[in-house]
Amino acid sequence: MKKGYIAVSEVASALGKKKQSIFKIIKRLGIEKHFEKSDVARGQKIACISGSDFELVKEHVQSSGTTSAIPFIDSASGEALYLIQLEPEHDPTRFKLGFTSDIDERLRPHRTVAPYSKVIKTWPCKPLWEKTAIESIARGCEKVHTEVFRGEIEAILDRCEQFFMLMPSLADGMTN
Repeated sequence: MKKGYIAVSEVASALGKKKQSIFKIIKRLGIEKHFEKSDVARGQKIACISGSDFELVKEHVQSSGTTSAIPFIDSASGEALYLIQLEPEHDPTRFKLGFTSDIDERLRPHRTVAPYSKVIKTWPCKPLWEKTAIESIARGCEKVHTEVFRGEIEAILDRCEQFFMLMPSLADGMTN
């Protein structure tokens, strides 16, 4: 690898992010990727960025605010169902249920339309479970839009907990 270049996978590790999140940030910032042969990857070409571009990415990650306070329960895949209260002050009964593999990246577009939204909780979840979970948890609620509902948030949180108590544990690495 050329001197002064850093593999995107190393950038992700250094910043505590997933590699796909770093690729999205690189694209958003208009940073050019370079592909270099790597000794670690058995001579295959891997995506790299310059040291100065690393600093730009690092600054972007730090300035975008950390969501580490979000109650994210990690699984081997990082995939999760989330419960977001969209307008806690003005419309506390409006919520969104959704699926993501990166809560930080998923929250970004929500914050443009609902800047005061609050992540209530996330649960490890397989993509296959998403529709069933949402239909089960939101039953009897008023459907406002796709994956957006109105209902008593405490009751919804309780339904989420009940649903995931019945599902296999992904946090422990169990995948069946």
